[in-house]
Amino acid sequence: MSKKLKVLMLPLVVLAMIAAACTTDTSDTTVAATSGDTQTDGTDAAAQPEGGSTLDAVKARGTLRCGVSGSAAGFSETQPDGSVTGFDADYCRAVAAAVLGDATAVEFVETTAAERFTVLSSGEIDVLMRNTTFTQSRDTTLGLDFGPTTYFDGQGLMGTADDGFTPESTLADIGGAVLCTNAGTTTEKNITEGAAVFGVTIELRTVEQFPEAIEGLKAGDCDLVTTDASGLYGNRAQAEAAGDIAEGDWVIFPPAPISKEPLGPVYRQNDSQWADIVDWTVFATFIADEKGVTSANIDEVIADAEIDPELARVFGVSEEELQTGMGLEADAFYQVVKQVGNYDEIFTNNLEELKISREGSFNMQWNAGGLIYAPPAR
Repeated sequence: MSKKLKVLMLPLVVLAMIAAACTTDTSDTTVAATSGDTQTDGTDAAAQPEGGSTLDAVKARGTLRCGVSGSAAGFSETQPDGSVTGFDADYCRAVAAAVLGDATAVEFVETTAAERFTVLSSGEIDVLMRNTTFTQSRDTTLGLDFGPTTYFDGQGLMGTADDGFTPESTLADIGGAVLCTNAGTTTEKNITEGAAVFGVTIELRTVEQFPEAIEGLKAGDCDLVTTDASGLYGNRAQAEAAGDIAEGDWVIFPPAPISKEPLGPVYRQNDSQWADIVDWTVFATFIADEKGVTSANIDEVIADAEIDPELARVFGVSEEELQTGMGLEADAFYQVVKQVGNYDEIFTNNLEELKISREGSFNMQWNAGGLIYAPPAR
């Protein structure tokens, strides 16, 4: 196959054609739940009593059931000992810390991209933290609502340097390529529309799970793979760590993302109390990050007689705290930051090793050129 690179840069055209969003489907287990090293099938008790609130169900059960991928590098990965690590997993822990005072009181329920919304709607999980993109159709037709964006992502492509791809390559350079991606997402639509805009012909092959696409790239059956850029960075890091490729062998491009992918928590509609709890758990990590409060210094911060009034409210050391009115303990968000961390800690602890930089991205604070922004806690 010819891979003659055309130096053509039209990122604004690419961004203008975006309408949908995707998410990496990397799990082949639908309802395998883990809490620490304990696994269940996720069917032993109803997640939400009929007519009851999610908060009541979680408190009665004593654990949070959180839907994750389970094999999304940096976001949620089930380890050999049964524990689950990653950015999304830590936000599950943050909600558990807020509601139950215990960040370890989580049952991680692995689900595929195709089935995640059904699993949430059916009540098998309390919240979905599965690198899921906020789109108009999902928000308005599924009976579900989206919380604050925790990670601003965008679709990218990954190919080999040997085929002539560089970080500056664009969609104009992919003519004649075999592209592989997972089924059940809108990644297919994005790349098909993008190729049409640039007037190039591609062969698109879909697989059930994204690791199959990665194996195709290794074997040479796929010239390119495409999904959210965060997923590409994660898979590249895993392949380098395993010794399957050398650093620099796989190239991620184009310079401007193919689509907008705002990722964040999802929950059922018509449960405002639970929505408020999930939303303000996320906002508490944003506020702590903005004001320099970390898991290491939070005790010192709340002991200061001259504590910032907003922090005093958020961490429950002021008579103006609002957490008890939400059905939580006054120190709910103190527990979040103390046990899990602020936004920067969650980001850095999970994504930095994948060479995903927060610096200069939309995932910086609003006052540093990014989009991470919390409403006032008052």
